[in-house]
Amino acid sequence: MEFVVHTEEDTVLLGKRLGEKLRRGDVVALDGTLAAGKTYFTKGIALGLEITEDITSPTFTIVSEYRGRLPLYHMDVYRLEGEEDFFGIGAEDMLYGDGVCVIEWGEKVKEFLPEHTIG
Repeated sequence: MEFVVHTEEDTVLLGKRLGEKLRRGDVVALDGTLAAGKTYFTKGIALGLEITEDITSPTFTIVSEYRGRLPLYHMDVYRLEGEEDFFGIGAEDMLYGDGVCVIEWGEKVKEFLPEHTIG
């Protein structure tokens, strides 16, 4: 399935629609170039999860956690170097926990993600 969006607002709205449908244990892997809209899409997912906090890119923190209808674990794995780094940030607990994981630069860790990953 393919969706085409043309504005930041459209990107947020599409993310919100997905976020409304996400359930405990869902994982969303986002790929794309710099400034492709990955964080805007995540902002929409957060709205769909009834999160009221401002969502920012976790580029330097690597993981941000937010509370809403379900916890949201927002990861930016761009700077990670393989399996040890990925699991060293506690990824396994987040991937198989009680919340929803959104992973920016998901192609970098694709081989470690659950089979049911959306992306």
